[in-house]
Amino acid sequence: MKNPIFSHRTILFLILSILFSLHSAFAAHDYADALSKCILFFEGQRSGFLPQDQRMTWRANSGLGDGWTYKTDLTGGYYDAGDNVKFGFPMAFTTTLLSWSVIEFGDFMPPAELRNSLVAIRWATDYLLKTVSEPNRIFVQVGDPSADHSCWERPEDMDTTRTVYAVDAPGTASDVAGETAAALAAASMAFRSSNPEYAETLLRNGIKAFELADTYRGAYSDNANIRDGVCPFYCDFDGYQDELLWGAAWLRRASQNESYLNYIQDNGKTLGAEDSYNEFGWDNKHAGLNVLVSKEALEGNIFTLQSYRASADNFMCTLIPESSSSHIQYTPGGLIYKPGGSNLQHATSITFLLLAYANYLERTSSTVNCGNVVVGPATLRRQAKQQVDYILGENPKGISYMVGYGNYFPQRIHHRGSSLPSVHDHPQPIACKEGSAYFNSADPNPNVLVGALVGGPGEDDVYEDDRADFRKSEPTTYINAPFVGVLAYFAANPGG
Repeated sequence: MKNPIFSHRTILFLILSILFSLHSAFAAHDYADALSKCILFFEGQRSGFLPQDQRMTWRANSGLGDGWTYKTDLTGGYYDAGDNVKFGFPMAFTTTLLSWSVIEFGDFMPPAELRNSLVAIRWATDYLLKTVSEPNRIFVQVGDPSADHSCWERPEDMDTTRTVYAVDAPGTASDVAGETAAALAAASMAFRSSNPEYAETLLRNGIKAFELADTYRGAYSDNANIRDGVCPFYCDFDGYQDELLWGAAWLRRASQNESYLNYIQDNGKTLGAEDSYNEFGWDNKHAGLNVLVSKEALEGNIFTLQSYRASADNFMCTLIPESSSSHIQYTPGGLIYKPGGSNLQHATSITFLLLAYANYLERTSSTVNCGNVVVGPATLRRQAKQQVDYILGENPKGISYMVGYGNYFPQRIHHRGSSLPSVHDHPQPIACKEGSAYFNSADPNPNVLVGALVGGPGEDDVYEDDRADFRKSEPTTYINAPFVGVLAYFAANPGG
């Protein structure tokens, strides 16, 4: 007769062995490799004259006449996603988050990747400086999105209308100008030690951009000459008030000027600082604003900023499944999920906030009271690590949502330059409609956009590698930007 205890132990041992093997397979993430690729992605999004040290070699010069209708130079900057338009609103947000990644986590980066991050930031800030170079005017976009989206062509072949969208005072652009102010202020901090002269130029122009944003208050998409070009793609859906507070908060942090501290203290309620505190992205800055300001509230113990800290605490509690206040949705596999498509933009930006807030709590020996649970830095970092590992392959499909990372990643991303033959392999132009054959092809993209994070799976963890499903398969700069800081942290602290 067999010993039942021995049988149970044997079964238990086998189960544990299998679980350990699965854990080992999942746990072996090379965060440093992912970090390098996450930064490299931005080279694939470059517009303008490409430098000789360009590493994404299947790309070439593009958009070299941008700005000519205004007799100004608007070359450079980034294409936001899989198209060939330079949208100023998400580009400025991308720049802010790239800069915040360096400010918060740059010390964790290997020297080469810190340099690459600064190069990626400067590609954007050199362009943003051009957008605010003329008095009482801000250039908010280059490229007609309707014309661009009707074509499937390489940026190097662009023959669509490169319309320049500008807002002249007293026209309003508080959202774009406020985000540009935030981007330039944050970037000034990122460059302060390596290039103080450039940092001063950035800060000076950030102050100028904020003055324009605050003096002429309103959304850029409220202007009749702008609306058709930016909507429905990057309309200001959530109002411009958060960008005013966000811009002021970054100028306060970069300059330590008391006037900006007074601004965020005095205008918090009137500009809705306590509204929708669980949102953070290119259009809604509230959660990021609260985390950013909480640094000074915690470290400086400033009572008048405690409402920002309270909102940041409340937001963190919504992310903790054990918390009684939890209402952030997760997929069955554990990914943060918000409806609307391109879901990884929420996962990466919220993960960044988890890690930044964990830092602020740790430095001040603070915790967050979530009613039935008390949450500290370790819990927030654990939540962040779960998101990172899911994105890099620890998910029900076993797929890495970063192109070029791991052995199984999206092959048919919604991206014109990646899906069409490189100009080096196919020097002849591919006209607007001629690209449709490549769009409709079932073949993998010929050019690997290394490091690109796609929109990601739906609420059911399902992802089809389908170029036409842009909500899932299209990469964007603002998905990658916060992930740079996140990966820098885990490259140095792989155990979380």
